[in-house]
Amino acid sequence: MSEKQEHASAYWKENIKYLFILLAIWFAVSYGAGILFKESLNEIKIGGFELGFWFAQQGSIYVFVILIFVYVRLMNKLDKKYGFNE
Repeated sequence: MSEKQEHASAYWKENIKYLFILLAIWFAVSYGAGILFKESLNEIKIGGFELGFWFAQQGSIYVFVILIFVYVRLMNKLDKKYGFNE
C-alpha cells in the first residue's frame, strides 16, 4: 500500500471514529434524554419547563446543531493533520 493510501486510510478511520462518537452523543441526547430518562429528568425544571420535556422539544435540536459545529471543527483539524486542507 502506498503512503498516500495509508494516509487516506488513517484519515478515514479517524473520520469514522468522530462520526460514531458524535452520533452516539446525538442518540443519547435525543433518544435517551427525550424518551428513556424523561421521567427522571422531569424532576428538574429550567425556566418553568421540565428538563425531559425541554430535551424532547428543543434541547436535542440545540445539541444537534452544536454537534454539527464540533464536527466541522474536528474535520478541519483532521484535514490539516493529513494535508487534505484547501
